[in-house]
Amino acid sequence: MIKVTAAEVNKLRKATGAGMMDCKKALVEAEGDFDKAIDVLRKKGQKVAAKRADRDSSEGAAVAKVNAENTMGVAIVLGCETDFVGKNENFLALANKFAEIALHCASKEAFLEADFDGMTVAEKLTEQTGVIGEKLDIKAFEKLEASFVGSYVHINKIAALVGLSSNVENAAILVKDLSMQVASMGATTLSYKDFDQDYVASETEARIAVIEKDNIELGRLGKALKNVPQYVSMAQLTPEVLANAEADAKAQLKSEGKPEQIWNKILPGKMERFISDNTTLDKEQCLLDQDFIKDDKSTVAKYVASYGAVEVIGFKRVALG
Repeated sequence: MIKVTAAEVNKLRKATGAGMMDCKKALVEAEGDFDKAIDVLRKKGQKVAAKRADRDSSEGAAVAKVNAENTMGVAIVLGCETDFVGKNENFLALANKFAEIALHCASKEAFLEADFDGMTVAEKLTEQTGVIGEKLDIKAFEKLEASFVGSYVHINKIAALVGLSSNVENAAILVKDLSMQVASMGATTLSYKDFDQDYVASETEARIAVIEKDNIELGRLGKALKNVPQYVSMAQLTPEVLANAEADAKAQLKSEGKPEQIWNKILPGKMERFISDNTTLDKEQCLLDQDFIKDDKSTVAKYVASYGAVEVIGFKRVALG
């Protein structure tokens, strides 16, 4: 049997990330040929990957990277099977290196074919599956380009990117706050203006049905009933709807005996409450229409407006699971 030196084993280990014994066995099998030993380890990885192909890689790490000019960002999820591996320093370093490569790729497909120290990213995933003994794959790949891009990563479980229309003063602070908002609140679109009318109509029906069902049980228990809204999105609050709501509010004030000269002080609050009660869909799914997590008395749109002539042009979010 051919003898291999500790230096040769260490060199192969650094090149592949495989364990010492695996590297030693590969070098022996390859009769000391370094390149052949790498192929041996790759084939081992392929065998392990084939055996674990049907495993669920729901753990792992979410990573975001932004280029030096802050004009491009990428967010990926490197999946594995267990939380133990997902928290490992070497695994996190691998995820970050993958993200650095992904930053220069236009798509997930191009990323998987990109070079990783002489092999493709796809081959590296297979190799590391053999090294680690768990299924590894790229669960998510999102890219964003804009005049200014920022990111936020929440304990390697959620990664978010946000793009701005221009690089305004303190843009780095704004974009980090917005990325935190995206990570925390999980918006799916920028504004209620993006919604399809049929979608809004179906959501209205479904949400009202849920509240009415809840109210049956609350009534049975003698508890206060939930407010049943007429609408769920600003897309439905036409000038006519708002005018009718204001007229109803005035009628209520009159029935309560409130002096007409003070109505103008009360009406803004009532209209604000009406809008809030009837835009629950927007607050859940629309980034700009959500309450700002750092100040729930303000919306994200108002916070962005405080930075002057700048707009949010897009965002991306990836998460484990």
